[in-house]
Amino acid sequence: MKHWQEMGHIVDRVLHLGRQGQSAALAIVTHIFGSAYRRPGAKLLIEPSGGVLGGVSGGCLEEDVRQVGLAVLGSGRARVLSYDTSSDETTVFGLGLGCGGRVDVLVLPVTPTLAEGVFGPVKDSLQQDEGFALSAVVEDGREGSLLVVGPHGKIAGGLGDPGLEARASAAAQAALETKKAIRDSAASPPIFTEVLLPPPKVLVCGGGDDARPLVELAASVGFAVYVADHRSGLLTQERFPAARKLLKLRAQHPSSELPADRSTYAVVKTHAYEHDRAWVERLLGSDVPYIGVLGPKVRVQKILAALGAQDRERVFGPVGLDLGADGPEQVALSVVSEILAVTSRRNAGHLRDREAALHAD
Repeated sequence: MKHWQEMGHIVDRVLHLGRQGQSAALAIVTHIFGSAYRRPGAKLLIEPSGGVLGGVSGGCLEEDVRQVGLAVLGSGRARVLSYDTSSDETTVFGLGLGCGGRVDVLVLPVTPTLAEGVFGPVKDSLQQDEGFALSAVVEDGREGSLLVVGPHGKIAGGLGDPGLEARASAAAQAALETKKAIRDSAASPPIFTEVLLPPPKVLVCGGGDDARPLVELAASVGFAVYVADHRSGLLTQERFPAARKLLKLRAQHPSSELPADRSTYAVVKTHAYEHDRAWVERLLGSDVPYIGVLGPKVRVQKILAALGAQDRERVFGPVGLDLGADGPEQVALSVVSEILAVTSRRNAGHLRDREAALHAD
């Protein structure tokens, strides 16, 4: 989800630089072992000016990767980096890290030609919410190259070698099926393939003032956010600049634009009992896996009893994690945190109690 959003920002910047005849360097996390801040596929764009966009860690690697990226811009050749962060006594490129893992990073040169030929079609896929896989050869000294593959075959790019492209295409199809990044090291050189899928949607039913921080926060972490309300005065771009779409309708009104599939997470918060009841009824009749309802438990139970609802596992009411939240901004944090836990299939406990590495499957 976050990678989709990050990719969108990077694509826009790469295309802008390319139109000005400027190259960039793109750093991609290709493998992690143990603890790491970002997952494989996390990206950092390094511009000729030295500016950066994105991230490959929590901030401990970025400056070194930036320096390597500037060198890659000068040479036009890729670099493969490996950061051992297992202890503060381990020095990697002069860095004492102590994060408890290993992070492998590929830094590719992105020429204006590569930007136009690959990132242009990638932008189209992003805009059309079409999932795709992105493959790169993990090898020092190569020219910049990327292969983009969709569910129906190659979209753009190439790796300059039929054998490598065949391996990458097979890995891309596997990644799209499993929805997980793959590093194919069975043959040399290794090929890293990331799968990028459209983000889940958050549907906010109710456009009151307390919906504004919820929409802003949900969008900032990568969700595609929709706001539905029957009051046109509340549905303005000024109030909800981060929303993908504003939908003027009541719960009883049919709409082909209203998201209600398995990748939609709904929050009902109109502050009116009858409107909330109507929205819960409509959402229970859909495929939405998560129906958050604002308000005290007794009110939520009253709504479910009035509907004679048997399928209550999908209803999260009162909505949100128990963070001791007070006020719209803290409530928004509580709600988005719960949705993230549900989408990730995680029990929202303390990280200190987790035995597995943070980004382990």
